[in-house]
Amino acid sequence: MPEIKPKNTTNRVLHYCTTIKALTMKDMPNNLVILFLILLFSGVHMNAQDSPVIITGEVVDKATGQPVPYATVAVMNTSSEEMITGTTTANDGTFKIKTSSGRDFYLEISFIGYQNAMIRDYDIRNNRLNLGMIELLQDARQLQQVDVTAERSTVEFRLDKRVFNVGQDISSTGMGALEVLDNVPSVNVDIEGNISLRGNQGVQILINGKPSVLSDEGSNALGTITADMIESVEVITNPSAKYEAEGTSGIINIVLRKEEKKGFNGSASVNTGVPHNHSIGASLNLRTDNFNFFTQFGGGYRSLPRYRESEIRDLTSRTFLKSDGIEYRNEEFYNITLGTDYYINDFNIITLSGSFAYEIEDQPSETEFEFYNFQNELVSSFEREETTSAGNPKYQYDLQYKRQFGQNEDHVLLLSTLGSFFGKELSSEFQNTPIVSNEVDPDQITETDFHKQDFVYKIDYTNPLDEQWTIEAGAHYEINDVGNDYAVFDVIGGDEVVNENFTNNFEYNQKVLGLYGTGSYEGETWGVKLGLRVENTDLTTLLTNTGERNYQRFTNLFPTFHTSYKFSERLSFQAGYSRRVTRPRLWDLNPFFNIRNQYNIRQGNPRLLPEFGDSYELTGILILDQASINASVYHLYTRDVIDRVFIYEDNVTIQMPENIGTRNQTGFEINGKYTPVKWLTINGDFNYGIFSRDGMFQDQNFDFEGELWHARVTTKVKLPFKIEVELTGNYRSPYETVQGSRSGFAHADAGIRKKLWDGKGVINFSVRDVFASRIRENIIDQENYYVYDFSQRGRFITLGFSYSFGKGEAMTYTGRRR
Repeated sequence: MPEIKPKNTTNRVLHYCTTIKALTMKDMPNNLVILFLILLFSGVHMNAQDSPVIITGEVVDKATGQPVPYATVAVMNTSSEEMITGTTTANDGTFKIKTSSGRDFYLEISFIGYQNAMIRDYDIRNNRLNLGMIELLQDARQLQQVDVTAERSTVEFRLDKRVFNVGQDISSTGMGALEVLDNVPSVNVDIEGNISLRGNQGVQILINGKPSVLSDEGSNALGTITADMIESVEVITNPSAKYEAEGTSGIINIVLRKEEKKGFNGSASVNTGVPHNHSIGASLNLRTDNFNFFTQFGGGYRSLPRYRESEIRDLTSRTFLKSDGIEYRNEEFYNITLGTDYYINDFNIITLSGSFAYEIEDQPSETEFEFYNFQNELVSSFEREETTSAGNPKYQYDLQYKRQFGQNEDHVLLLSTLGSFFGKELSSEFQNTPIVSNEVDPDQITETDFHKQDFVYKIDYTNPLDEQWTIEAGAHYEINDVGNDYAVFDVIGGDEVVNENFTNNFEYNQKVLGLYGTGSYEGETWGVKLGLRVENTDLTTLLTNTGERNYQRFTNLFPTFHTSYKFSERLSFQAGYSRRVTRPRLWDLNPFFNIRNQYNIRQGNPRLLPEFGDSYELTGILILDQASINASVYHLYTRDVIDRVFIYEDNVTIQMPENIGTRNQTGFEINGKYTPVKWLTINGDFNYGIFSRDGMFQDQNFDFEGELWHARVTTKVKLPFKIEVELTGNYRSPYETVQGSRSGFAHADAGIRKKLWDGKGVINFSVRDVFASRIRENIIDQENYYVYDFSQRGRFITLGFSYSFGKGEAMTYTGRRR
């Protein structure tokens, strides 16, 4: 933590000038005397600054004699009792601080779980004050109340981002990262696991500020991260140029827990639920003077059933096809993360970490298909049964070197490299059994051999030129290498015959080089940050069986602008602009996706182009005694919008992504927190947007206008015996799509938490989607055909227990000021 500097001379003079302006003519003689005394005192005060005092010491635990890192050391003015300057202790408990307040001060040393220490008697020699060893006595009463002390607001605001504290989310207990994200203001996760920010796709997901195999949407690996492993979620709607330009809607950064208290600390958790949702995991940390070892590991089993029904109508022949069934995604998963921070000295740190995860998938499903003629008579029906198994290995390494220059911990050089791999070996068997009529499509078998390798190299430099001005610069180089060997076999007469229409080997290779620079000024009331990023992209896709190749190369500039103004401690405003890009991903480009439902096929488009977005935002933040409110007005303009369109032919619909025109969206968002009494807290989130679409596809005009809004209210009640209850209600409005509409829905979550043993243990019980009303209902209504698609996950019930050993409470407090 940087030292807290006293107010500078300029601010002091401005204060004096304000005092002079307030003097009246009637009191001028007396006020001249007062003015003279003020100036005299000012001169004495300034002269005192000529002889600064350097204060040193070491803070230790009185009972154990062990150093207390990150304790607060405050230099207080004896007369006003206001803090003059301050610092925190290092890993070994030592501190060094300079004050220019003469000898009119005392020191206050504090840390959560300890009684405050006051030092008023001291001996200054040669402008140096050595306090020696300062012993802190543990305070059992404060330890029992650590949760109250450490509890933060649900949302915290920074210059260019918002931070959502996951630790207070009862309803997310035992769930995965997708469920956690769905509780974050401005973020929505639909039943398919698609993540949107303010209703828009194209969001970049980071883990600890970096791309990760765990955050790749195609790998479905976010499910291996449980809520207990997440410390916070950062929502960045207008990222600065320091971040990669990927993601037109912004960035969501998931910050994982890594204990930072000296000694051996950790937490363990176990969860069980209905449908099957069983997991066990642990987070361990050992910190010494020079090393910090950390690990997280866990495993479990879960079942994700989903009911689906669909209807495809041919409006010309008036025939139609209906289907319904239950699909399962049963997953057995294991993961482990190992890492260490090596503190070479006070200015150099090396971090090495690696993670490995493995999933075993089993996806049984049964779907019944029925064909009707124009008289609504059943012509034929059959049952399609799927048996799918897959093994998904994932691993990642991360090597980072951090160099701090001098005593300024914000003046740093950061070098990092990251590599990751995700693989999938999947086989499926589809068996068709006739119910009415003996004519059915042949049985089918699919084989998938998929791999994805990513390598990222980064250099970042940050230099605070002084207390107000900061510059940043850096470079980023990323390589993405993907292959998907996909084969479909029709079983005819007992023989497996290759279906050439769906079989191919798809190769995807992308290289991105980025350079950026930013400059920022941050004063006491006003701040501004400007940045520019340039990125060059080389993208090549190849279908090896047919020789079809797609090559794209483009260089783009991405400017950013952020500013903030603080009217008072209660009211401030932020404004920002950024330009972003969403590049086509493998799952959008790969033309062969799946044939689970051979009458409703999803596939990619290798000719897809990237979409670009310009985002503007103005936010006001108001903090009251019992409430906090932030409201934003935003506008997002996107061109070459990537949308999935439906193509219909012979009772078969094919979903394919296409670049369709532009999208203008203007919206209003308000988030608030209200605590009328100590035992009741209400959080609300409301987002309303209107949008217009302009575009053409296959001579069809897709110009239309629509609106979309979302509301969420969470109520937390604190009951006696350290019991907390949380209730959440959500509503998402219906909205129009390029070819139809999507229905709205409301759903509710509930949870209860009980703390044990002064917070060392926590029992959680939660019900997600209490009324089983969270659905996905999509309608495509065109001139010649009509498609209706419905899916529903259902209710999830989870019971969990967490226990922490070492300092602090179970999974709720890291012990370090952030």
